[in-house]
Amino acid sequence: MIPTPYAQLARLAAPEIILVLTALVVMAFDLLLRARALRTRFTMAATLGSLGCAAAILEILLTQTPTQTLFDGVLIANPLTHLVQIALLALAILTLLLSTHSTFTTHVGEFVLLILIATTGMMFLVATQDLLVLFLSLELLSLSLYILTGFDKHSPRSAEASLKYFLFGGMSAAFLLFGFSLLYGLANSTSFAAIAAAIASSANAPALNPLLAVAIVTTAIGLGFKVAAAPFHFWAPDVYQGAPAPSAAFIASASKVASFFIFFQLMALAFAGAEGTAALPNLLRGWVPALALVAALSMLLGNLVAIRQSGLRRLLAYSAVAHAGYILLALVAHTAVSLAALLYYVVTYALATLGAFAVIDLVERETGSDQLSRFDGLGRRAPLLSLSLAIFILSLAGIPPLAGFFAKFYLFVAVLNAAPGSTHTTGLLWLVVLAIAMSAVSLYYYLKVLKRVYVASPPASSTPLHTPILTTLVIALIAAAVLILGCAPRLLLDPILAAIQASGL
Repeated sequence: MIPTPYAQLARLAAPEIILVLTALVVMAFDLLLRARALRTRFTMAATLGSLGCAAAILEILLTQTPTQTLFDGVLIANPLTHLVQIALLALAILTLLLSTHSTFTTHVGEFVLLILIATTGMMFLVATQDLLVLFLSLELLSLSLYILTGFDKHSPRSAEASLKYFLFGGMSAAFLLFGFSLLYGLANSTSFAAIAAAIASSANAPALNPLLAVAIVTTAIGLGFKVAAAPFHFWAPDVYQGAPAPSAAFIASASKVASFFIFFQLMALAFAGAEGTAALPNLLRGWVPALALVAALSMLLGNLVAIRQSGLRRLLAYSAVAHAGYILLALVAHTAVSLAALLYYVVTYALATLGAFAVIDLVERETGSDQLSRFDGLGRRAPLLSLSLAIFILSLAGIPPLAGFFAKFYLFVAVLNAAPGSTHTTGLLWLVVLAIAMSAVSLYYYLKVLKRVYVASPPASSTPLHTPILTTLVIALIAAAVLILGCAPRLLLDPILAAIQASGL
């Protein structure tokens, strides 16, 4: 008979087990369809993968239980992790549906398998409070994304992006593992709670423990790479530009949700007691001022470099660096409300980015490039597609009444109101002012895209853009979600706040 803890582990990991089994079924089924047309194989594989993700969502909804912790944080099950996992699965479904008309590879089963395996890694990542499982989950996710980036074997740019992503990823993993080894040495445990207890026991020391200081820096470097925060963002422009569109969309959306969530969890829980302060002019050493400086640099560099981009993919890459800076403000505040703001922000950002890449994919198939000049007159050639792209771009810019506006507004308010008078959140006004100023700068390059779409004249030889029905419907669905969540933000915010409260955070 299986021991009770392991039976419970299998039950809590049932959604992940469903995804792995689905991945194997997709591989086997695709082998039987080798003689079929590529589009048929993509449609069948994406449909099976989406059904597997839907089954995992159903399993989560039907078996939700109060907070459970196995093996001292190795696996955590609570309403918040369930909510984040559902968001990840929904983004995986959208990615699979948008890939049904892809032609960049004949290895269809392997592509869908990697999407599902990466999603499995993300689901384990957000459901753990243990350094060892965190690292293993992060590497499972990262290895899958490296391969997905280089999946277009006919594109030298895809291969180059994959190699750069792998090299930078290996370096960041080394920093992360070095920091984790120091934390294990300090706490004699890999549990977040045990690490926080060890830090608290030395909280009265006159200076920050040198080993802890190094662990904070190396951990911030490792996770800063995962979220494409400056100056650890060098992989992002090449990956966004070189990866196949579905892969780039998945990297830019779902992986950001998981990475930012575990970043917040690790810093707020494991490093509790070593916050320091980002208040000016009285900076106090800790991870808060370190992340505040990273956030400021990300906002400055991301927005200013994005202005110079002539391709929409690279523009979105540097835009992602800027958005990483905005989202890091939630970590600097590290309150329950700022966590809710972070989750609302990353989910709505992921939807807008996923939709934007779907439109880019359609334009690239028709014109062969993502250069802004290829979007000239798109409003006349594909009105519905252009309207959806406008919604995505304006949401990223933070224009009301779209979800991006409320996401920024709620985040800034959460940071300003974070525990008034406490030592670690006073003086954050300078960061919010910088964020607002950089948001104004971002309007230039976002509106530059819409000027191409609606003001510039289409080429004389242009024809109406061919848009597959399913892809058009999915893009329209994402655009509607971005609009609805902006007009009625409580549809998403209330479940997030309720999940945080029920999880005791």
